[in-house]
Amino acid sequence: MGYWYLSAAIIAEVIGTLALKASDGFNHAFASTLCVIGYATAFYFLSLVLKTIPVGIAYAIWAGMGIVLIATIAAVMSKTLPDTPAIIGMLLILAGVIVINLFSNTTGH
Repeated sequence: MGYWYLSAAIIAEVIGTLALKASDGFNHAFASTLCVIGYATAFYFLSLVLKTIPVGIAYAIWAGMGIVLIATIAAVMSKTLPDTPAIIGMLLILAGVIVINLFSNTTGH
C-alpha cells in the first residue's frame, strides 16, 4: 500500500507545484487554494508512506519523480524543451529511482 500512497503524494505535489506557478505569487485565489490543498495532500500521503518505506528512500523517490514530472509537464505546457544537460540530469534522477526500486533492500517491498 505504501507505493500507492507514494504515487498519490507525488501526484498531489505535482498539482501543488503547477498551481504554485499559476498562483503568480499567491495573487490568484483559485490557484493559491489549489496549491495549498495539493501540498497538504502530498504531505498527508507522504506521512502514510513513511509507515512502510524508510524516509530516505521515500523522499528520494518522491522528490526525484516530482522533478521529472514537473519538468516534463512544464516543457509540454510552455513548449520549451530543457537543454541537453538538463535532460541528462533528469534521466539520471529517473535511473536512480529505478535502481532504488529494483535493487535496494530498504524499499519495503
